[in-house]
Amino acid sequence: MACSATAKILQPLSIRSAEKSQSCSKMLSPSSFLGSTPLPKKLFSVNKTISPLARRSATIVAVSSDVVKEKKLKSTQNLLITKEEGLVLYEDMYLGRAFEDMCAQMYYRGKMFGFVHLYNGQEAVSTGFIKLLKKEDCVVSTYRDHVHALSKGVPARQVMSELFGKTTGCCRGQGGSMHMFSKEHNVLGGFAFIGEGIPVATGAAFTSKYKREVFKEDCDEVTLAFFGDGTCNNGQFFECLNMATLWKLPIVFVVENNLWAIGMSHLRSTSDPQIWKKGPAFGMPGVHVDGMDVLKVREVAKEAVSRARRGEGPTLVECETYRFRGHSLADPDELRDPAEKAHYATRDPITALKKYVIENKLASEAELKAIEKKIDEEVEEAVEFADKSPVPERSQLLENVFADPKGFGIGPDGKYRCEDPKFTQGTAQV
Repeated sequence: MACSATAKILQPLSIRSAEKSQSCSKMLSPSSFLGSTPLPKKLFSVNKTISPLARRSATIVAVSSDVVKEKKLKSTQNLLITKEEGLVLYEDMYLGRAFEDMCAQMYYRGKMFGFVHLYNGQEAVSTGFIKLLKKEDCVVSTYRDHVHALSKGVPARQVMSELFGKTTGCCRGQGGSMHMFSKEHNVLGGFAFIGEGIPVATGAAFTSKYKREVFKEDCDEVTLAFFGDGTCNNGQFFECLNMATLWKLPIVFVVENNLWAIGMSHLRSTSDPQIWKKGPAFGMPGVHVDGMDVLKVREVAKEAVSRARRGEGPTLVECETYRFRGHSLADPDELRDPAEKAHYATRDPITALKKYVIENKLASEAELKAIEKKIDEEVEEAVEFADKSPVPERSQLLENVFADPKGFGIGPDGKYRCEDPKFTQGTAQV
């Protein structure tokens, strides 16, 4: 499982000659990991005719899945992580899993309402990327956002309270499961509609560049934009990739390709299942990585985040992963093949990291058990805290909806204006 994901820079795609088509075919060989259904070979055929319109002066680099190779570890000096790093990664991944398992319990007990989308199985992506960030760096998420918030440092009790709809939540109970936000930790929100978080992330990256180049501030903040495979056929995705390249924005676009968009297989919903190839199409590196291996993800993330921090522009990273539960807790998950689910269950990223840490003598099983016990207690305490926390006052309902600090719908006396029979009169002039 342990391996490196050293990026291999290829020659510009736009100027490769027909004589190099053989090496291109090798680069575009099908991934043995993508889905449970082999991809048609015709998807990977190389077009030997290069249109004049495709000849660009800008160098486009691409990285395919076959450059993410296993490293032969000959001694502890070649290990990809130190003991301290390994324990941090394991604790964060275990926290994400334990938290989501508890969410399932609380949802079925009626403590949470609406849709709740769990992250089980995808922990290597969140941990592999976010644990490399500084506090000043920004994270933009989707509706599957609990674990992203936890990885960025938002306390478990705040995330759980938000799920319970309590005032002690990170959004005072007004965001709920799909809208985690924390100004303190630069978590810029979970977004319920697919694709809508990508422009927000692009704007955050532009802010970093503007502060550095216009205000001459010492600013090297990076933004991570997380989204799923179903988003990659949406307009916002393409527009923002184009904009990020034009302005060389410090952003990493992280595709959490769990192979299913609700109930639609990724293999049936897009003309080319290799999402990473869309990066070079917009002039940025495209990288494919095994998203079930936190060490591979971390190696790719290091380079992508470093590029952004150095001012070298954006990167598109496709992390092939798999969700162990249905799309949401309301999804009976009857569409996916049981054999497919069983296959990916054997590739549990937490189990794999635990095996790596123990086999390479980075930590003992007792040390990892101690971490698990600590996390289990933390999650239990988060539930107790959320359960005892107060629900929001009725007057809070329209706060933060309008620019008026008191809320447009709340009068000076604290009462709802909508309760006044004349409330709707004259609103057109407001």
